[in-house]
Amino acid sequence: QLQLVESGGGLVQAGGSLRLSCAASVFTLRYRAIGWFRQAPGKEREGVSCISSSGGSKSYVDTVKGRFTISRDNAKSTVYLQMNSMKPEDTAVYYCAADRINRGCHGGEHDYWGQGTQVTVSS
Repeated sequence: QLQLVESGGGLVQAGGSLRLSCAASVFTLRYRAIGWFRQAPGKEREGVSCISSSGGSKSYVDTVKGRFTISRDNAKSTVYLQMNSMKPEDTAVYYCAADRINRGCHGGEHDYWGQGTQVTVSS
C-alpha cells in the first residue's frame, strides 16, 4: 500500500513561514492527486490545498489563498506546501492524503493518510 510521510512542521511566529513535505515511502505519487488537510483542537478536519497528479491544477481553501502554495516533484514522489505569512489560526496537525485510485482533487475521504505533522503559530 501507499505510505505517506509528512515533515516540516514546527513552531513559528505569526508572519513566519514553514514548508511541509509529503513523501511517498512506498510506490509513487506520480499518478495521484495529493491533498493537504488540517485539524485544529476542537475543530473538524478541513481541506487546505490539493494538487493534481501532473501539478497542472491547484486548489486552496479561501483562508489560505495568497499565503500558501502547493507544488510537487513527481521524480521525488514528493508534494510540498509552502506556508507564508502564517497566522495563529493556521495552528493544527497537517496531514497529506491520497486515493487508492486517482480521483483528482476532492475534499472527501481518502484511502491513504500520513501520520500528521504539528504546526504551531505563536502570536
